[in-house]
Amino acid sequence: MHLIDFSAGPLIMGILNTTPDSFYDGGVFAGSGGVDLDRALDHALVMIGEGASIIDIGGESSRPGADKVSAREEIERTVPLIALLRQKTDILISIDTFKAEVAEEALRAGAHIVNDISGFTFDRNLPAVCGKYQAAVVLMHTPVRPESMQWSTAAEAGEEDIVTRVSHILSRSIALAEEYSIEDIIVDPGFGFGKSVAENFQLLDQLGSLLALGRPVLAGVSRKSFLGYAITLTGGETPPPSERLAATIAAQTIALMRGASILRVHDVAQAAACAAIVRATHNPRL
Repeated sequence: MHLIDFSAGPLIMGILNTTPDSFYDGGVFAGSGGVDLDRALDHALVMIGEGASIIDIGGESSRPGADKVSAREEIERTVPLIALLRQKTDILISIDTFKAEVAEEALRAGAHIVNDISGFTFDRNLPAVCGKYQAAVVLMHTPVRPESMQWSTAAEAGEEDIVTRVSHILSRSIALAEEYSIEDIIVDPGFGFGKSVAENFQLLDQLGSLLALGRPVLAGVSRKSFLGYAITLTGGETPPPSERLAATIAAQTIALMRGASILRVHDVAQAAACAAIVRATHNPRL
């Protein structure tokens, strides 16, 4: 029996960062003693009301150049919120971490999904933890750790194209998950993680190629910088994340039309409306 049900169509994963430095919503839920749990909980409940099927809680920023955070600090930022949200609702909860210690505490507190940006490459103990708790996993492609991230130059160096490279690496992550009897496996191409603007758009255009991996695909394009580059006017400045909503909805529509099963988003209501239109397009009798 699978934990995540896609029978009704694509799902919306609402982002809830308890970090001070995430690229778009860093510091939003900061309180005098750390995380303002009441505000963070209220936001989670609002996202659920707007149509989120999953709440993805993260305690360490993965933006390029982000500072490292200890497992203990990450736990303090996320686990109390997970426990509080679990008391209020039976919504699927995802912990955005690549650390086995953080994942285990989160799963004990009521999380169901481990969203690992490294695809099981940063912490060799994480697959065993996920298998132990029969957690669902999101396995993302990233070539380097966030603190070392920069635009990719692989294509210029004559290596294989980005879609082939991402597919090969994700297939290895899937195989590792299967070794630990993990059944619910979702793949994420990692938009914005160590990829050039052109590579990000190539991935978006050819997202359907990843369906050959035989697993649901998650698209996390929300307000990413590559979208900002595309909408920069000649001679103008790249718009900040706060001005990338329209571009985000356009990219999410493309992702859904290419076969994405989950959208990871900051703006739940708008993404839910986007998904509803795509569903209606596929089923005009609605």
